[in-house]
Amino acid sequence: MADPAARGRLKIFLGYAAGVGKTYQMLEEAQQLQRAGTDVIIGYFEPHGRKDTIARTEGLETIPRRKIEYRGSWFEEMDTDAIVARHPEVCVVDEFPHTNVPGAGRAKRWEDVLALLDAGIEVLTTMNVQHIESLNDQIYQITGIRVRETIPDWVVREANEVVMVDLTPRALLNRLERGVVYAPEKATRALLNFFKEPTLAALRELALRQTAHEVDIRQAVEEGTQGLAGAVPAAGSQDRILIHVTDDPSSAALIRRGRRVADYLHADCFAVCVLKEGDLAALPAKEREAIERHLTFARNLHVETRVLKGDDAAATVVDFARVHQITQIFLARPRRAWKLRIGRTVAQKIVQLAEDMQVTVVAERRPAPG
Repeated sequence: MADPAARGRLKIFLGYAAGVGKTYQMLEEAQQLQRAGTDVIIGYFEPHGRKDTIARTEGLETIPRRKIEYRGSWFEEMDTDAIVARHPEVCVVDEFPHTNVPGAGRAKRWEDVLALLDAGIEVLTTMNVQHIESLNDQIYQITGIRVRETIPDWVVREANEVVMVDLTPRALLNRLERGVVYAPEKATRALLNFFKEPTLAALRELALRQTAHEVDIRQAVEEGTQGLAGAVPAAGSQDRILIHVTDDPSSAALIRRGRRVADYLHADCFAVCVLKEGDLAALPAKEREAIERHLTFARNLHVETRVLKGDDAAATVVDFARVHQITQIFLARPRRAWKLRIGRTVAQKIVQLAEDMQVTVVAERRPAPG
């Protein structure tokens, strides 16, 4: 692991939609740093045909992109190795959530950025709030669009600074209508879909809350711990979160919710599944693959995972919770209507047995109508 003292700093310019000015502000800061004598380079920049933003790159050295052939076509990705070899003081990296083409070496651009930080290079980067993993279900509810390119919350917490680049929805729509954000045909499609004023207002509010949340976490880190920025302090927290994982698709949303609550509370977080044999290999292939996928997802969000053995799933979950001093249990709402007689579902049994804990039954988020 890299020496924390030698590690590069990360600054994220956060927005709520394309066109609010994230890349422009990032490049403006890069220009200011260069004028002050800092060695700054552009590692990756996506122009989108925006003339004012392109003008902000003038005078800044750009590392050529790496060309990769995939399925008979050529693609261009950030050349991380070349940037490390050049070793500037500061590197500008646009579009933090980007998924690299197979063959690039790393699956995600945020993984490339972590490599730059480990090499002691400071990084300025951009992203929108809808790409934060724990907000995925809320974004789906607001927009009706399931965002596929996401960044784990712990990666965002690696940032030493998160700056929200703000613009009112009305001003953003004016920019879109003037052709500043997209070409006319694409702008028209955007106005009919994602770029509706109520949707943009909801996303902006979410971005404002997220920025405040990141500030709160950093203040807690500075006051309560030493070490890497972005580490979540355990000291002083009395809360411990348990997430009950099954093969049901709703487990993914449950993990996001539990992880986000754990972040707010600075709490330890566990994801557990209960199997009669205590062994995933004993399950039918489809069920095994679903549970493995959910447990891997949890681990990627820095949630500790356990596979428990037990004939009674509810009793096993509650026993584990008591041994590990869990204060909150998160369960998925059963897809079928709850029966009147207590104890007919695992969720109901857990509610009944865990009287000394807070049990939250999470319903699946659906897009808002209209």
